[in-house]
Order: sequence, then C-alpha cells, then structure tokens
Amino acid sequence: MLDPTCGAGTTAYVAEHWGRRWITVDTSRVALALARGRIMAARYPWYLLADSPEGQTREAKITDMAAKTTPTYGRVRLGFVYQRVPHVELQDIAKNTEIDVINDGFKGQLKAVLDTLNTALGKEWKEWEVPGDATVSWPAEAQRAHREWCELRGARQRRIDKSIGERAESVVLYDKPYEDPEVVRVAGPFTVESITPHRAIPVVEGEAPGETLLRVAEETATYRGNAAFETVVEENLRIAGVRQARKGSRIRFESIGPGRSARIALEGRYLEKGKERRAAILVGPEFGVVSRADLVEAALEAAEQRCDVLVACAFQYEPNAANLEAYGRIPVLRARINTDLHMAPELRSSKSDNLFVVFGEPDVELRPEDGGGYRVKLLGVDVYDPNTGEVRSDSANGIACWLLDTEYDAESFCVRHAYFPGTRNDPYGDLRKTLGAEISREAWETLRSDLSRPFPEPATGRIAVKVINHLGDEVLKVLRVPPA
Repeated sequence: MLDPTCGAGTTAYVAEHWGRRWITVDTSRVALALARGRIMAARYPWYLLADSPEGQTREAKITDMAAKTTPTYGRVRLGFVYQRVPHVELQDIAKNTEIDVINDGFKGQLKAVLDTLNTALGKEWKEWEVPGDATVSWPAEAQRAHREWCELRGARQRRIDKSIGERAESVVLYDKPYEDPEVVRVAGPFTVESITPHRAIPVVEGEAPGETLLRVAEETATYRGNAAFETVVEENLRIAGVRQARKGSRIRFESIGPGRSARIALEGRYLEKGKERRAAILVGPEFGVVSRADLVEAALEAAEQRCDVLVACAFQYEPNAANLEAYGRIPVLRARINTDLHMAPELRSSKSDNLFVVFGEPDVELRPEDGGGYRVKLLGVDVYDPNTGEVRSDSANGIACWLLDTEYDAESFCVRHAYFPGTRNDPYGDLRKTLGAEISREAWETLRSDLSRPFPEPATGRIAVKVINHLGDEVLKVLRVPPA
C-alpha cells in the first residue's frame, strides 16, 4: 500500500493492522514523527495461526474432528484459523431425509398439546392456525397449553436447522480470522528513510558516454543550483538567522551578501563577544542532500577566504557528514532547513525563527562489557555557540529520544534500541493505557536511560546512534567498533 501524503499515518496504521506491506511519504518531518509514534505505540490484533498448536486445537473444535498432531513452526504463509458459516441451498433441504424423522418424533407430542388447547378454548384449530401469542382472556389451562405448544415447535425447528446446517457446505470467512486475546501484537520492523543521496544522470540522445561524464562534471562543479532558491534562503536568513536547539541561542546576521566561490553561496557577518565575525554560508540543493565531501570543500574555501565559521543550510545531510564538527580551524555548523520553506509564507505552519535550526553532534561513549559485548553511553550533545566561540555540551535530559542500530550497514538505519531520557509527563501511564495491559515499570525505566542495554559485537563493524530533540530535529553519528 502506497500513500504519497502521509499526514498522521492512518494508511500505514491500517496497513499494519491488516498485515500489509506499506510505504508512506511526506515532506514534513512533523508528519513523519507523528506517524512513527502512532505506529510504534499502537496495539494490533493477533490472529490464531493455522500452523500452531492453538490453531490446530481451534480448527479441530470447529470441524468436529480430531486435532492434528503434526509439528508446527508458526508460519504465517499457511494462513489463520477462520470463522465458518453454513451455505444452505434449496437442495440441502429437499434431499435431507432427517427432516421427516424429526417431524415424526415431535408429531405425537404436538398433537396431544394441540388437542388440549382446542378443548380448553372450544376450537378446532389446525397446526398452522394456532396464533403466535396467547390472549389475556384465555383460561389458565389454555395459556399453559399454548406455552407448551410454542416450546415444542421451537425445539423442533432448532433440530431441523441444526440438521440442515450440519449437512450443508461450509463457507470460510477469510476476512474473519479468530483473534487470540492473550497475545499483544506490536508493529513489525520498519525504517524511516530520507532523500536518497544517489543521483540519476540524465542521458541525452546522441551523446557519447565521454560527453555525458564531461557534462555531469561541469554541472557538479557549479554547485549553486537554483538561484531563486538561494534568494529565498538569503531573505529568510536575514530575518530569522540560525537558531540553536537551546532557546535564546542564535546567530543574528548583521549583513548577508553573495559568496565569492563555487561552494560558498553567501557570506554573512555577525557579532561574537562584541567583535564582528564572518560566516561562509553553504546553501544545499533544493531537492537533495549535502555530503561530507561538500562540507570539506566548502570549509577549505571558507579557510582560504579567512572566514571564521562555516554555516551549511540544507534539508538533508548524508549520515557520514554528521561526524564533521570542524575542519581545521573552521567550525562547521549544520543547519537543517525546515520543509515549510518550500511553502508560501501564508501556508507555513512553523514560525520564521524555526526555519534554520542547528542541532549539534551527539556526545556518545562506547563501553566494552566484561563478559563480552558493548554498551553505549549518551553523554549529551556538543553544540558550537557562535556567540561565545566555544563548544558546550548539553545533558541527555534535553534529548527527547535516541535510537541505536547495533548492526549498521551504512545504507539504512534500523531501530534496534530506543530510549527516551527527556520524556515529560507520565509516559509509563500513557503506554499502559495504550496497550491496555500491565507492563513492568522496571523494564520501562530502562527505556528512559542514557545508558543502553548490552549488545553483542556487530557483524558489520559499525553501530549508529540517532538523536532526536524536542523540536523534531535529528542527527546521526556512526561509530566503528574495534574487533574483540
């Protein structure tokens, strides 16, 4: 199931509920965060598998046959245990000789009760003439006989219906499998991907391969892409500046002008401790990602132009670009552009001061365990403060969530551990209410920790730590694990 406009993730939630594979897309990180939280916190029904001991027992009870004793392996592709209803046709009634036997068994009793009712009322009713309800004016004897008459007719009809249902073909209701209320099912594994860093090379008809490579090289050398987009970034930087995750920390540019090299699109001036500083500004592509190589080349150009800091403004960064805090003497600030910048000013849902936000480098420590394996300790987030020219470290309490991939393959981030050290209110009560079941408070408290649970040595030789702040910004740090 493909949903190009994610929103709150309803399509993905329903697809997960039905056990379907799904892909959902959105340009807003807020929508993706809401959908991710909704899918991860929801509880889904667990259906009885046909390839399970419980499923074999329920199947035997439905079909009134002996239960199978073959080994079970819990394979979903063998299906579930489904509800069944009889499919009654006219021939199932016409060819059922047991109906006559049932009628004969009740015939004598019904005749005796009918004679008593006719005698009490002075009537000569046939079987089909007896009314469904007794009248209040009837004598007590007639009312008692009428009740007995209705009970006998109801018992006869139930026997006939049962006989017809047992001899009719059954229809399997594949949309109604039996649920197991004792099992709590949560969402299966899924990933949240950003724009791919890979670039498709357009092929021009009649162009030789060498000419194509030369053209792509020339286009790449001119890093400045859409001049109109750079103008929009410049105008908003002039008004909003660049904000740090911490309130009150911001670069406010005194002036912004055009850059003087291929990578440096803009040059801004701001005050640091009363002194004027120059910032080289790299504007990333409007639709794409900024790589580590882009940051390195821009930092070299910033150093040649004797700038004091490099500010990169982009919608997305490659994972390995997150490890570049500085290049030589040039601090590198990676500011994420809010996707609302794509929209018209009257349609933006974010304030102007949230359009460019710098989220620092995660300060993590890899700790080996005595018995083998490792743990990750989150110390905080290192942020360069342009107002003081120093690098400060925030504690883990300012982090809403941090995720750990203990087998990072350098292609996709898979959440294997999730921790919420900076959560507010009572998340334990909210989770217990959502699941509708009691959960271990001790186990939940381990999820609010800044120290991960132990994990074995990764086969890929790398782990990845993703940190998310309360504004929804996220940053990824990749660590190499030395072989034991």
